[in-house]
Amino acid sequence: MILFHREFGDSTKSPLLVLHGLLGSSRNWQGAGSDLGKYFHVHCLDLRNHGKSSHAFPHSYDAMRDDVIEWMKGRGIESGHLLGHSMGGKLAMKIACENPERVRRLVLVDIVPKRYPGSQDSEYDAMNAIDLEKLGSRKEADELLEKAVPDWGKRQFLLTNLSRRKDGPGFCWVVNIKALEANQREIEGSPLGPEDRFEGETIFLMGGESKYSEPSDYPGLNRYFPNSVVEVMEESGHNPHFEFREDFVSRVAKFLDGGDTGI
Repeated sequence: MILFHREFGDSTKSPLLVLHGLLGSSRNWQGAGSDLGKYFHVHCLDLRNHGKSSHAFPHSYDAMRDDVIEWMKGRGIESGHLLGHSMGGKLAMKIACENPERVRRLVLVDIVPKRYPGSQDSEYDAMNAIDLEKLGSRKEADELLEKAVPDWGKRQFLLTNLSRRKDGPGFCWVVNIKALEANQREIEGSPLGPEDRFEGETIFLMGGESKYSEPSDYPGLNRYFPNSVVEVMEESGHNPHFEFREDFVSRVAKFLDGGDTGI
């Protein structure tokens, strides 16, 4: 599996791997990645079936874990800090618990190890309903998505996956929707088993306005991550790296000891 990635920062600094969420890509992390590059050698990966990385079945946490570990081996990265958002956060949890020697410190962004039932089904339906060969513009796609996805910001996020075809008229989705739909029940589930644990330093950075967690979720996190803390960015939704980027980057850098900066 060939994974595309974007790199930021000085290669002499501590490695920081960034794993994006479902239907996202490394493109969504260019701003925060560039800012974090002041402190770390940042690698923002495109996971399988997303962005510019290869398409393949299955889209499972086991397969994605193996992809990331092989990518690290291929780059000569024995260990590094690991940051994961949403689906990428679940993957980061799994990697940390099963391959702790690969993870120095762990940052989990607006996600906890539980099931999120039916979380993307409406988006898949709306994306599949568009006749891509006849589609004339992104504006038209936005209008076609509006009824099923009324939130403007979420539509713009989905549309980052829309690309003009190079071999004919119309557009195509760069994500492998068939693979994602086929494995959606696993994607929305918890990646951890009852015996999984990661003893390393861990932070959960949660959005206070997000629907992805409740305060009742937090006490149980120590079962898997005994050396974890929870910080809630009260005014943020599900994407604090977009919504409050400066504050987000500052919190991540401080938790990871600022890389080589000494902050």
